[in-house]
Amino acid sequence: MDAKQCSDLLQKHGIGTTANRIVIVKALAESDGPQSMRELETRILTIDKSVLSRTLALFRKNHLVHTLEDGDGNMKFELCLSHDDEIDDDEHVHFFCEKCHKTYCLHGTPLPAVNIPEGFTVNSANYMLIGVCEKCK
Repeated sequence: MDAKQCSDLLQKHGIGTTANRIVIVKALAESDGPQSMRELETRILTIDKSVLSRTLALFRKNHLVHTLEDGDGNMKFELCLSHDDEIDDDEHVHFFCEKCHKTYCLHGTPLPAVNIPEGFTVNSANYMLIGVCEKCK
């Protein structure tokens, strides 16, 4: 994802474009799965932890990132690439490897349908499978 695409994505979500925000979007777009705060800090050495934290909170508020808890209890972030402003069509299952501690996106596996009681409203869902990945098997 180039800087123009990052800027367009920020604007689509109602977020002003800054150099730091573009760097963070680009890092998330180029990652091979959801990233923890620590993983992002390691990848982006030019942005301090407090700016990164505030930016991720802004991204979350404006639905630019999904958050999920991995199998170790860490919060991970990934870009929301939904094509619809009303419905999130980008939700998918994740897999956490207990050996290498990597979280994988299973984009081809949609979230299973769940019947919820009348009167409840679901705003988002996370579905995490935990086991051993093919590389660690």
